[in-house]
Amino acid sequence: MVTIATFYHFAALPDCAQLQPAYKAEMLKHALTGTILVTPEGVNATIAGPAAGIAAMLEYLRSDPRLATMPHKQSEAATNPFLRTKVKLKRETIPLGAQVNPTNPGTYVKPADWNTLIADPRTITIDTRNDYEVKIGQFAGAKNPATRTFKQLPGWLEANLPPEKDTPIAMYCTGGIRCEKSTAYLKQQGYKNVYHLEGGILKYLEDVPESESLWQGACYVFDDRVAVKHDLSPATHLQNCPCCNMPVNAADHRRAADRQTFTCAACRPE
Repeated sequence: MVTIATFYHFAALPDCAQLQPAYKAEMLKHALTGTILVTPEGVNATIAGPAAGIAAMLEYLRSDPRLATMPHKQSEAATNPFLRTKVKLKRETIPLGAQVNPTNPGTYVKPADWNTLIADPRTITIDTRNDYEVKIGQFAGAKNPATRTFKQLPGWLEANLPPEKDTPIAMYCTGGIRCEKSTAYLKQQGYKNVYHLEGGILKYLEDVPESESLWQGACYVFDDRVAVKHDLSPATHLQNCPCCNMPVNAADHRRAADRQTFTCAACRPE
């Protein structure tokens, strides 16, 4: 079995250019694949490999006091979802398209308390992910901004949120990083009761029994698994369209196998 670890952490890393080669050397040392984004505002990563190597890499990262409290989420797969080892230097962990201080996010909500929050009829629940992710799964009653990129979210929020700044707003995403930025953005806009799911959907699926879950469908992940089910095992019935990333049923993929390049119905030329 291959261990997969997903993690991010916002912290001031002005020496990120020096950290990049050091991180890659450490990943190669432990035979790890996947991608770490290292930026002036923190790190964002999904990596895979032997369990001992994952543990060693996390210990190495947390030995930096700036990353000492970095949480992570862990799962297993039968095969490695990544072919290469990459450490990329970026300007942002994830670009929102608006100036925001990500170290001042909304209120964290534990997975065990999430159901109560979003079941409250006063709460506006917003899925901050992109449309191809929402297509295959979301929380019951959540609003879908139908964005193609995270940079489109501020425009949707401005056009669709009520002007009352005390409105309870609950936001969620795959692992939590987009919620950190989007709730921080809303606080900058004056909203007072802004919440987000701590650890994201993946932590919710890990902690909340399926019998008590308000999650519907599969959760999109950015690797060869495409998506995971409630037990965090790969959703093998799904594959990605190479043109737009839209998840499609694997049976449709097989039916289209005679095509030189498979695409989803929306991308397929007539």
